[in-house]
Amino acid sequence: MIGIDIVQNSRIEAALERFGDRFLKRVFTEKELEYCLSQEAKIPCLSARWACKEAVLKAFYKEFGILLRFREIEVIGNRGKPAKVIIKREDINDILKGRHIEVSLSHEKDYSTAVALIR
Repeated sequence: MIGIDIVQNSRIEAALERFGDRFLKRVFTEKELEYCLSQEAKIPCLSARWACKEAVLKAFYKEFGILLRFREIEVIGNRGKPAKVIIKREDINDILKGRHIEVSLSHEKDYSTAVALIR
């Protein structure tokens, strides 16, 4: 199953300006924040992870009928290599047994996008 999402980077920037740490802690895991906040392009990094989480949510719901929460999806950055996704919910491990979630993230000046594939 496939999921896709695109987000305007200014939308994530506005949420961060308006809600600050409350927004960050509601959406992103500690590892995601550590990675993105160490990047020069912090907002595109956060936006790409937002889009990735949305893409995974869509694919996961279509495939399994289960709605995940943002913090249950962790997008691990790997400088110069494809990102990886970890589902941080124990009851999901049995459902995913033998299956993989592949993701691709991209961002540019105004937009970030992601695609997720469950195979």
